[in-house]
Amino acid sequence: MRERLRVTVRGAVQGVGFRPFVYRLARDLGLDGFVMNSPLGVVVEVEGEAAQLEQCLLRLDRDRPPRAVIQSLESSWLDTVPHAAFEIRDSAEQGPPTALVLPDVATCDDCRHEIFDPANRRYRYPFTNCTNCGPRFSIINSLPYDRARTSMRAFTMCPACQREYDDPADRRFHAQPNACAACGPRLLLWDAAGAELAARGDALSAAAAAIREGRIVAVKGLGGFHLMVDASNGPAVARLRARKHREEKPFALMYARLADAYEDCRLSAAETRLLESPERPIVLLRHRGLSEAGRVVATVAPRNPYLGAMLPCTPLHHLLLAETDGPVVATSGNLSNEPMATDEHDALDRLGGIADLFLVHDRPIVRHVDDSIACVMLGRELVTRRARGYAPLPVPLGREMPPMVAVGAHQKSAVAMTVGSNVFISQHLGDLESAQSVVAFEDALRSLQTLYHVKPALVAADLHPDYLSSRHAAELGLPLVLVQHHHAHVASCMAENGLEGSVLGVAWDGTGYGGDGTIWGGEFLLCDGPSFTRAACLRPFRLPGGDRAAREPRRAALGLLHAVGLVAAGTADGPMSRAFEPRERDLMVQALDRRLNSPITTSAGRLFDAVAAIVGLRALTTFEGQAAMELEFAVDETTDDGYPFTIDERVALFAPGPSWAAPRAVVDWEPMMRAVLADVRSGASVGVISARFHNTLAEMIVATAAFVADPRVVLTGGCFQNRYLTTRTVTRLRQAGFRPYWHQRVPPNDGGIALGQIAASSHSI
Repeated sequence: MRERLRVTVRGAVQGVGFRPFVYRLARDLGLDGFVMNSPLGVVVEVEGEAAQLEQCLLRLDRDRPPRAVIQSLESSWLDTVPHAAFEIRDSAEQGPPTALVLPDVATCDDCRHEIFDPANRRYRYPFTNCTNCGPRFSIINSLPYDRARTSMRAFTMCPACQREYDDPADRRFHAQPNACAACGPRLLLWDAAGAELAARGDALSAAAAAIREGRIVAVKGLGGFHLMVDASNGPAVARLRARKHREEKPFALMYARLADAYEDCRLSAAETRLLESPERPIVLLRHRGLSEAGRVVATVAPRNPYLGAMLPCTPLHHLLLAETDGPVVATSGNLSNEPMATDEHDALDRLGGIADLFLVHDRPIVRHVDDSIACVMLGRELVTRRARGYAPLPVPLGREMPPMVAVGAHQKSAVAMTVGSNVFISQHLGDLESAQSVVAFEDALRSLQTLYHVKPALVAADLHPDYLSSRHAAELGLPLVLVQHHHAHVASCMAENGLEGSVLGVAWDGTGYGGDGTIWGGEFLLCDGPSFTRAACLRPFRLPGGDRAAREPRRAALGLLHAVGLVAAGTADGPMSRAFEPRERDLMVQALDRRLNSPITTSAGRLFDAVAAIVGLRALTTFEGQAAMELEFAVDETTDDGYPFTIDERVALFAPGPSWAAPRAVVDWEPMMRAVLADVRSGASVGVISARFHNTLAEMIVATAAFVADPRVVLTGGCFQNRYLTTRTVTRLRQAGFRPYWHQRVPPNDGGIALGQIAASSHSI
């Protein structure tokens, strides 16, 4: 089957023979399309068989011309359009080139070789960079991008660095962060009280020695602090968990070399490319098995078949990892629900109770930029946290927009802004649950406007009246566009995939305000431009305790069982009988009976939680999504059958509300839940039940798509971070003759909401 791939390549790719190289590559692979220069870099569109397109994507980086350096390679899969052959097109001139701030770029091979070469003047210098790599977004204050407008302005270049900077033949020609040990930033090692223990190379060696000894070191990196500890030291990892108040959520790992990651993880060619890419995200990889003692102890990722692995992205990290003799935990330098610390003095206050030592430097960080997180799903890259390496790259809308900002959601916050036909999305900002997070959110909103010299005329926000982001939007004094949460999810995925016209959007997540007084989260929305109709939804049920159910899957299970009169059958014996004290359960049932503090929801996320509790996996959680993750990890992939369900066009279960909020049909999970309970009672394995549950959800989507009869189906929302569910659903939709779309470079979770708010508004403005 023919497909189309669009790739935007940024970096040193103009004037180095890159377009002729792409032309020869496309002709060699038998692909049609074009290549052209643009203000953003080089744009490549290729059309052909999927295998050849995958080869093209791999070879664009691997076989590039010798003088070309790729700083960002952004790919999207699109519907095919007719191309007769492959051609080199004239350059696209539209759009000001100053409307682009590059993300921070991982250390290039040339700089990496220099810092490990004893004969080079930058030997072991941790702030080495050139025009092809180094900090960008994390150090720039305003455009145009020159040294005086970055946090490097305080460092005057020495004569040797200045000669490089002024020489057009040098790869450091106009490299704004250019520096060396004689004139640039320097390292210091502090104790927990801020007293200086060592400086420069001695500080780095002492920090590495401390990590080897099992101590926790806070390391000031590119966009903030990491907390680092030896990944093979169980007691050290346990101390980090206790001090950071992070009981079970997996930690990310940093490996010195790709070969080291291969020892612990199974990597495909696509995963290898992603791990080594200039973006250097944390990549979720299947590990080969963890134990209580080994290179990586099991407590790094408890009960999780994946490791979040990354390679060093800065010279500092390359040098540090070279001396630690093994992988290290490298987790964000913050407490729960706070943004990363970026200033060393602030870090002393906020991380003083966690870190034993602080490896700091004197180059200010203008804005915090966390590590991005990505995986390979269905052979394609999927970004689930968009930050370093990706932000603030734009998503093209295909139509000119007035200047506007979007404030996103409450969790996994990110903000966005339009410049012409592009939507620039901020870095991941975290949940708006703390004063520091709110400050970071407000700073990011101001920062985008300052960087791009934009004065917004409009602001888009979530329909939820209690989101802090929506409240802030209402206080800006601008015309306000409110966008329903799940409509924004669908619009985000449509914008990323370049879709116009009608689609069936399947928006499944944990929670989103529906506008009818209920909590949505299992939605089938027929979207066309600025409007949508609620084609269908999952059957609603009540959540005893409201928001507490997000942290206690047992509550979701009780509400679901109560909705279909199965409380006694579901809690008399088996795992659910141990989830509550008898009086506690009775009080919750009374609250459900009386409809007290028990809001109605259609949430697919809570449905996952309920099943996880019913099969005995997880009654209480310690981090968001834990129950659903463990249910996915339990899937027995040899099980191909599912459970029964129905699609009911009677919707009397719903309270009065706006006409657009009333669904045409309800997907009823009651037959499925009765079968789940029967399997639990008969002793079926958790793996088999989980597989049947996931398979049934995929069939619900296919059946609803047939009911709605729109050929294009968009999968979005946090539930589609689930690899098994997404893969199964895409496969079954294709088998049934539908065209499925899902996220790639923009998160399916609430990190993509700001883009969707703008995209959903764009047709009506």
